[in-house]
Amino acid sequence: MQNHFPRRTILLAALACAAAAPAVAQPAPLLEGLTQGDASAGIREALGLASLNATTRLAQPNGFWDNPRVRIPLPGLLGQTQQTLAGFGASAPLDDLQKNLNRAAETTMPQAARLFTDAVRTITIADAIDIVRGGQDSATRYLRGRTETRLNTLLRPPMTQALTRSGAFTLLRLALREVGLASMTPQLRTEVINFSTQKALDGCFFYIADEERAIRRDPWRRTSDILRRVFG
Repeated sequence: MQNHFPRRTILLAALACAAAAPAVAQPAPLLEGLTQGDASAGIREALGLASLNATTRLAQPNGFWDNPRVRIPLPGLLGQTQQTLAGFGASAPLDDLQKNLNRAAETTMPQAARLFTDAVRTITIADAIDIVRGGQDSATRYLRGRTETRLNTLLRPPMTQALTRSGAFTLLRLALREVGLASMTPQLRTEVINFSTQKALDGCFFYIADEERAIRRDPWRRTSDILRRVFG
């Protein structure tokens, strides 16, 4: 003989389970009414604004050169030779090369801005939650960790073009000839391209972090409703 649960008991148990289950259609709350969707939208907007402001600032005349925190030095052997020659008042050719290198970096900032915009779109909701709960530059650190290698690869061709147009490679060839290092021109040309690209990105991330901290700290920098909800 089989035992059967009363139909009323089964119905009540089913209703209780349904009531305990979370509603799939409802976004999960994050912090006092802030949803995961809010967090994602807010982080994307904050980073989009920060990267635009950073690249616009660096694209200005002498945007790199006038600020020692982001000014691009000469790499490796070139930098060492520049310092040695400076002691004899003979570093002018390499000084000119460094200035042209920084000017070239300025001209790549519109391309960099587009690359950052595309990268910001890849932020996931799960990542956004950690970023909102993180430190003052957690969004920038996330962006850098996830995108720097790809951004470096994508920015290298426009940096090469910019260095060519600025006359940096001509100055490099002439400077190396003057100091007896003409045979190293191809090797140092590649080093200048790679180093300039990385340092240009370093400058971008420096100012993106600065902008992110300002948005988190200063209510006047939260220029939209979603920024005020996420960072207020």
